[in-house]
Amino acid sequence: MVVPELRPWRAARPQWERIANAVRPRLASAVTAAGPRIARLTRAVRVRPVHLPRPRTVRTWQYTAGAATAGLALAAGVVTVAGPWDANGQRTAERDRAAALERAGGADHGRSGTGARAPRPAPSAGPVLTGLGGTTGAVGTKKAPPPGQAVSDALGPLLDTPALGDAHAAAVVDVQTGERLYGADAGRALTPASTTKIATAVAALSALGPDHRLTTRAALEPDTRELVLVGGGDPTLTAHPRGDGWASLRTLAADTAKALDERGIHRITLSYDTTLFTGPALHPIGVNDNLAPVSALTADEGRTDDSASGPVPRVADPAADAAARFAGFLKDAGITTTHPGPSKASTRAQTLASVSSPPLSALVERMLTNSDNDIAEALARHTALASGQPASFDGGAEGIATQLRGLGLPMAGAAFHDGSGLDRDDRLTADLLTALLVKAGDPHRPGLRPVLTGLPVAGFTGTLSTRYTDGASGLVRAKTGTLTGVNTLAGTVVDRTGRLLAFAFLASDTPNATEAQSALDKAATALTG
Repeated sequence: MVVPELRPWRAARPQWERIANAVRPRLASAVTAAGPRIARLTRAVRVRPVHLPRPRTVRTWQYTAGAATAGLALAAGVVTVAGPWDANGQRTAERDRAAALERAGGADHGRSGTGARAPRPAPSAGPVLTGLGGTTGAVGTKKAPPPGQAVSDALGPLLDTPALGDAHAAAVVDVQTGERLYGADAGRALTPASTTKIATAVAALSALGPDHRLTTRAALEPDTRELVLVGGGDPTLTAHPRGDGWASLRTLAADTAKALDERGIHRITLSYDTTLFTGPALHPIGVNDNLAPVSALTADEGRTDDSASGPVPRVADPAADAAARFAGFLKDAGITTTHPGPSKASTRAQTLASVSSPPLSALVERMLTNSDNDIAEALARHTALASGQPASFDGGAEGIATQLRGLGLPMAGAAFHDGSGLDRDDRLTADLLTALLVKAGDPHRPGLRPVLTGLPVAGFTGTLSTRYTDGASGLVRAKTGTLTGVNTLAGTVVDRTGRLLAFAFLASDTPNATEAQSALDKAATALTG
């Protein structure tokens, strides 16, 4: 007997076929990844025959609806069993990357900056870190850590290579338990290069808190009618037409012009105040495309182009440059100013307008993802101020050390001379770097979590965007470090059992930077297996 097909199903067939064709490849991939688990479930469950009380006729539309429902249920079940990682360990990372490419901003810390219509920020890679909570999420926390011998067998041959020179050290620690799984000269203090920024991040978050913001303001002296642009040490202050959620110098100028106009003031003496920071502005390495002179007032890190990261020539005087731009924006708003010069706002100066940075958590993530030296040195100075030290290179170094000692971290052999790691006299141990990462993963210290979420994702973001493209893409998150003859790598990795491991590799006197970098990447990739 032929049962006629329902008209609604005929009309919907093309859409169902397109959906099926789109889902089929991903479902097949998920089924492949979930195969072993489904097999175990099949063996564990005995299917018994079901005796229906009486037979009944089932129409074609019922078969159709039932098949569709069962198919969707099977797809959902397979994806649930497979977990957030597919067979290649990349599905979740690719989804997060697609979301990040569609939206501007850093990790999701809610609305930040001063723009009322700031774009929704891209998410941090939550699936890599959710398991730190201990109960739910992508990373299982109930499984035993890999045996130390297995880690040693995997890493030993990879680290014992001429590419890493004669002076190298390594450590691997289980983030949940704090148990060290591997160590090779882990207490040996070596030049850390930019992995120093992990220490700077932990210290700044500990001293100031993740919600702390840095404020730049315009203040009017009541007696002299002098307008003072007061630098608040915000390294992310921008003069670009689009602020993208960061504090905008244009917005500050517009608000200041409005306040002056309300007072009937259209001509003003303009000055700028940089006294929040002290000591030399120039880093010991001298003039360098990787870092502008450190100032409490700077716009777009003193860059001479429209870039937001990476090396580029910088202006010689970031504060004077920022003040000149501010004067131009005031002029566009109908306020004429004198040529700006340095000054200091008095305690009687009245704030007319201000703009604040996104939360410190967002600044830390941007610093780590892009290895931003300008943010690192500014945060070191703010850490110094919070620690009762002068806001200078030396004060920042002491402030960082003070905060880390207060956290009970292993400081033997450690030496800080800056916040960025550009100083070759900096010294850290693999023990300290892994301890910093474990501390950042402590469920009782959620304020430190941006240290982990800010780490570049292998093959996708920041300084790791072009690395691991044929290896552990999406599985490794790490801070890189490179100076001449120095190659370092420290971060986290999800192993094949779903455990989160912290690792640190440091190598000095490396003969070839490319070969050393490749050796470190291979070692981190080995941990995923």
